[in-house]
Amino acid sequence: MKTHNFSAGPSILPQFTIEKTAEAIKDFAGTGLSVMEVSHRGKEFIAVMDEAQALFRELLNIPDDYSVLFLGGGASLQFCMVPYNLMSKKAAYLNTGAWAAKAQKEAKFFGEVVEVASSKDTVYNYIPKGFEIPTDADYFHFTSNNTIYGTQIRKDFDLDIPVVCDMSSDIFSRQIDVSKYGLIYGGAQKNLAPAGVAFVIVKNELLGKVGRPIPTMLNYQTHIDNGSMFNTPPVVPVFAALQTLKWLKDNGGIAAMEKINEEKAAMLYNEIDRNSLFKGTVLNKEDRSLMNVCFIMNDGYETLEKDFMDFATSKGMSGIKGHRSVGGFRASIYNAMPKESVQALIDCMAEFEKTHVK
Repeated sequence: MKTHNFSAGPSILPQFTIEKTAEAIKDFAGTGLSVMEVSHRGKEFIAVMDEAQALFRELLNIPDDYSVLFLGGGASLQFCMVPYNLMSKKAAYLNTGAWAAKAQKEAKFFGEVVEVASSKDTVYNYIPKGFEIPTDADYFHFTSNNTIYGTQIRKDFDLDIPVVCDMSSDIFSRQIDVSKYGLIYGGAQKNLAPAGVAFVIVKNELLGKVGRPIPTMLNYQTHIDNGSMFNTPPVVPVFAALQTLKWLKDNGGIAAMEKINEEKAAMLYNEIDRNSLFKGTVLNKEDRSLMNVCFIMNDGYETLEKDFMDFATSKGMSGIKGHRSVGGFRASIYNAMPKESVQALIDCMAEFEKTHVK
């Protein structure tokens, strides 16, 4: 029986990425050594880093005045590095979930933080609208996709101040205009590579303007000047990221991936809306995530939650348990998730309905 990986992260990766990385762990670039044990200063790994940065630029059409970095520490370290490098006095934050709230918390160490809006009042099940962003803020920060709650912002803000976005869980899933952002960052373990590396896309002219001294490792300029190799980079996740980028390009790039993602999400949301046993947790359809589909048992069927979880598990559905803070179910359908797996979950839900609705 096939196992369908709906885990929110670390999550499904393309089979191409897994196979190529496994090969390199045994023998990297014909060196007779594992990619885990070669020097990151060697020409073979430098070529990996260079190609990964180049494909980032090509796939996202990144302008020349931006730098692409691969750093350790995950997206959580970026919660600190962003304000350290960009905030002089004040920054604006949109609070749409747990990770957005954590980013906002870290920023308060560096200056005034203005929360422009929050959806915490209803457990983050919607995206706030109509909020005002202070024009004197050093930057505006938002999280584009909220994995725990299943909401997503699928637009580029067009502001007169720098826009900073955590795109950990939807990078490369949809087309974006990088030129409208000052900085984009994210952890790799949801749509790009195994955990252990974070990516940063930063507009160079934004750096070097804060008055405070910045520790060497937390200064973006350090890593720009050293090609993401000031210290030993997480070589295996970077290698794996390169394989995913190759896979993305070979499969039509971001435009093609966005179309497939829209189709997969529509399939699953349609079943949730049709099936009498389930209901979505995000009521406003335009706020629904294309990456993380969250749903619960419908009114009157709450006692069937464990039964459905056991049934789905028996059918090969892995990782669909909702986050511990909200319960229910969550199907993460990132880029590497095939339509066949989404259909398998739909079939599972429909079969369960037939045996439990009289």
